[in-house]
Amino acid sequence: MNPKTYKKLVVKQLSRNFRAAVDIVETDFPIPAGNEVVVRNLYAGVNASDVNIAAGVYFTNTPPFDIGVEAASVVVAVGEDVQHLHIGDHVITLQIGGGYREYFAVDATQVMPVQQATPEILTVVASGMTAAIGLEVVGEVKSSDVVLVTAAAGGTGSYAVQLALLAGAHVIGTCRSHSKVEFLKQLGCHRAIDYSQENLDEVLKKEYPQGIDLVYECVGSELFDICVDNLARRGRLAIVGYISEYLSSELELVNRPRIYNKLLWKSASLRGFLFTDYLEYLPEKQSRLMELISTGKIKPAVDSTEFKGVESIVDAVEYLYSGENRGKVIVRF
Repeated sequence: MNPKTYKKLVVKQLSRNFRAAVDIVETDFPIPAGNEVVVRNLYAGVNASDVNIAAGVYFTNTPPFDIGVEAASVVVAVGEDVQHLHIGDHVITLQIGGGYREYFAVDATQVMPVQQATPEILTVVASGMTAAIGLEVVGEVKSSDVVLVTAAAGGTGSYAVQLALLAGAHVIGTCRSHSKVEFLKQLGCHRAIDYSQENLDEVLKKEYPQGIDLVYECVGSELFDICVDNLARRGRLAIVGYISEYLSSELELVNRPRIYNKLLWKSASLRGFLFTDYLEYLPEKQSRLMELISTGKIKPAVDSTEFKGVESIVDAVEYLYSGENRGKVIVRF
């Protein structure tokens, strides 16, 4: 029997301090409209973008509003017009506001049926498809490329590494600890660089004097500058994020020659990538990633640290920002 009420996380005030921005509220159990199903969330994915959503960066919204992006769930109620889903079916949802809650009423056409809702399958929805579109569509990865993935041990980075390897590229991964170096080697990285121990710029210039053909960049700040400096002729840098500055209310001001002076003479390019601008690629990439996982060609990386329930979400987001995670951070309900 379904409960009368359930808990969810809401943004109560716009702030880059995630703990200060959110609150747990209890609300009535939803009754599905004719075209809806109600799901019980089993797992929710934690994303660096949660901080930007809570700060009102990605879209304008007036608090309070729901937060959390992707979830793996089981159907517990079905609207009268829904024919293709039944109570007990497992599904994945990808919708802002649908993740950080115990139950969710959602349009039945907006869920993805899966055989079994697991943390590993959940990683496909945001992290896997961000990596696939960013690397393959925006970055146009080729087998002849030398590819550099920053934050390579994270949720999207670990996918980007494996997809670049499948494309036949030579893959470099950056990280900030010895344990992550070992993790990247296990993924198959040809070169793993702990830039807290090695000078990244010096390593790239020495070991890759012809430059980097494609950079999948998630960190920003000084790391971004080093990547730009080491682009090869006709090199591409896909800007997937800049997590190093998400917690700050103001972006870093820099005083240096304009960046076109570095790009023009190498015919290099910067390519910004926002997930929501490439939604037409989701079905294709989703299907392909599911096949790669089912055949064992890609192994989803899920961080082993356990976070349980709505009450743990803030801790999970802060853990992600600590940089300690290896793979996708997941909250279990």
